[in-house]
Amino acid sequence: MPENRPFALSIAGFDPTGGAGVLADIKTFEQHQVRGFAISTANTLQTENQFYDIQWTDLSFVIRSVETLFQNYNIKAVKIGITPDLHYLNRILSTIKLASPATKIVWDPVLKSTTQFEFLKITADLDLHDVLSQIDLITPNYNEAEILFPGFLSRELWKKNKIPTAVLVKGGHNTGKPGTDYLLLKNEMVTLLPSEQKCFEKHGSGCVLSAAITSNLALNQTKKEACKNAKIYIEKYLSSTSTLIGYHYVP
Repeated sequence: MPENRPFALSIAGFDPTGGAGVLADIKTFEQHQVRGFAISTANTLQTENQFYDIQWTDLSFVIRSVETLFQNYNIKAVKIGITPDLHYLNRILSTIKLASPATKIVWDPVLKSTTQFEFLKITADLDLHDVLSQIDLITPNYNEAEILFPGFLSRELWKKNKIPTAVLVKGGHNTGKPGTDYLLLKNEMVTLLPSEQKCFEKHGSGCVLSAAITSNLALNQTKKEACKNAKIYIEKYLSSTSTLIGYHYVP
C-alpha cells in the first residue's frame, strides 16, 4: 500500500443512493488507493429506479471550490460528471487548466439518466471542439457518442482531427457486440472485449468506470492501461450483485 497516494478529484452530482455521482466516484477512488476529493455540481433526488428532481450548484461556488483545492493540493487527475450546459463545463475546464495544466481530465458526458432525465443539451452556441480540446479522455456510451460525433467509428473523423480528444465508447448499448468498448486514440483504435463473467445492469456504472479510469491516470498509467484496467474493475462491479447497485472490490 503506497504511503503517498496521489490526489484525484470528482466534480459531479450528488446521488443519495451512492450508486452514481460523487459518492460512487469516491468509493472507486478509495478502492484504487487514490486519495479522493469531491465537488458537487448538483444535488439530486433519486433512487436507483427513478429520478425525481435536481438542484444545480451555483457555478461561482464550484469554481471557488476548484480553485481552493488546486491551491492546496497536487491533484493528478479529475473526473467530471453532470453539468447543466457546455458553458458550465467550459468554465470548470479552463479553471483546472489555469491552475494545473498537467492534470489529466476525464469527462463522462452524461446526457441522460437511465430513467431518461435530460442533464445536458448540446447546443451550437459554444464550440464543442474547443471544449473537448481541453479534455484528455471522454467516456460516452454508444448513444451519447452518436450525438456528439455522428459516425464516430469512421476513420475519416480521426484523420481530419475532428475529434480533438481520446474517446472510450462504452459498449453497454452496443447491440451488435454487447459489452465491447472502443478506445479511440489519435493514431489507434483499441477494441476492449468483455470477459465471460455474467454482468448485470447497474445504476451509475458509467460513473464507476470513468472514476476507475481517473484513478488509474492519477497512478501514472497510460490511457490504454487505464481503460483496460478500468474495464476489469467495472466488470467485477457489474457482476457483484443482480441488483441495480453493486459492491466495490479492491482491483
